[in-house]
Amino acid sequence: MGRGVAALLLLGMVACGPAVARAPHAAASGDARAFRVLLYTRTLGFRHDSIPDGIAAVQALGRAHGFAVDTTEDADAFTPANLARYRVVLFLSTTGDVLQGAQRDALQDFVHAGGGWAGVHAAADTLYDWPWYGGLVGTWFARHPAVQQATIHVEDDSQPSTRGLPRTWVRTDEWYDYRTNPRPSVHVLLTLDERTYQGGGMGADHPIAWYHSYDGGRAWYTGLGHVREAYSDPAFLSHLLGGVAYAAGSAWRS
Repeated sequence: MGRGVAALLLLGMVACGPAVARAPHAAASGDARAFRVLLYTRTLGFRHDSIPDGIAAVQALGRAHGFAVDTTEDADAFTPANLARYRVVLFLSTTGDVLQGAQRDALQDFVHAGGGWAGVHAAADTLYDWPWYGGLVGTWFARHPAVQQATIHVEDDSQPSTRGLPRTWVRTDEWYDYRTNPRPSVHVLLTLDERTYQGGGMGADHPIAWYHSYDGGRAWYTGLGHVREAYSDPAFLSHLLGGVAYAAGSAWRS
C-alpha cells in the first residue's frame, strides 16, 4: 500500500480506538467529523525552526481530512470554556513552563472529561515541574545526540499512527533519550535501534512513540518531528494524522 493511500485510509480506521463522549468536545454542528484541534506552539526554551512547517502541515491535514485547526501561543487560551470547543489539544515542540496555575487546571480538566492530547517531539521538553503532565506525556526529555539517520522498528502496526508504515523505518531526525523508559505506563508503538546511530543512551529498549489512556482521556506522543523535512514526508504525516485520529477518539469517521 502506498503511503499516501495509507494516510487517506486512516480516517476509516479510527473506529478501532476507544469511545469518547460527544460533549463537551464535539463540534457545535453535531457532525462527528467536524471537530476542532487546538495547536499549541508556545516556547520558553529552545525554539525549533520546524514549528512553522509543523503548523502548515497540521492545517493541511485538517483541510484534507475534515477537522478545523486553531493555532495559538497564548496560554490564556487554556480556560474551561475555550477548551470545551475542542476535541484534541496538540502540543507541537513546546518547551518550558508554557502553562501556569488555572491554565494547567483547564488542561487537566479537559483530559479528565474525555479530551484527547497529542504531543510532538519537544512536547516532552515541557512542564518539568508538573507531575500530572509528565504522566500525560509518559516521560520527559533528557538529552539527544546530533541529528542523524537511524532505524526505527514498528512494534505495533495496528494503531492508526503506525498502520501502513514500513516495519523497519529508516529516517533522519533528532533522537531523544528520555529520563525514564515510559513502557510500564504506555503502549509503545515505535522503538529506536541504538545500534544504527551514535549517541543513544537508553539501551536495547528505546521507545520513541507511544499512546495510552490517561486520567479519563487519551494521550499520544511521538519523539519524531525535529527536522523541517519531516513535515513534507508522507510517512511522517501519516504517523502524525494517526496520532490526531487516536486523540480525537472513535467519534471521528471518514
